[in-house]
Amino acid sequence: MNTEISTRLSATPRGARLARRLTAHQLDTWGHPYDSEVNHTAQQVVAELAANAVTHGRVPGRDFELRLRLTPEDTVRIEVSDARDDRRLRYVTDPEADNGRGLILVSLLAQAWGVTERTVGKTVWAEVPLKEPQSAPPTANARASAGTSPPCPRTPAPAD
Repeated sequence: MNTEISTRLSATPRGARLARRLTAHQLDTWGHPYDSEVNHTAQQVVAELAANAVTHGRVPGRDFELRLRLTPEDTVRIEVSDARDDRRLRYVTDPEADNGRGLILVSLLAQAWGVTERTVGKTVWAEVPLKEPQSAPPTANARASAGTSPPCPRTPAPAD
């Protein structure tokens, strides 16, 4: 099984959207379905890092790079590299700001993240655990004693 992919994308909003879609597809290929928590989390991290790359790290005529790699520690390492090295990463401190909270989301969603300087530009990386969160569904006996059956996944549960 191929445990790493790398691709260059245009430093445009379209390139950022494509990065998110490629991530969803690749995680599905690696056994983490589109509707899984792991897939959604990785997509969100990629969306934030790619948006930063095309908004703040863009150099005209230069692409950004997306790299996804499965690690032996059961994580997916996400790397987004851009060609701009004169802008440092920062958190927004103004609570009234309309944007700038992407890195806060990355720090909450990833188990680890950081920045690696390169000869040209920088790479922002994040590691997302591949294990699904443990949430025990109610047992069949608990549902039977409550007189309920599990709701159909395609129809909303009845209102109480």
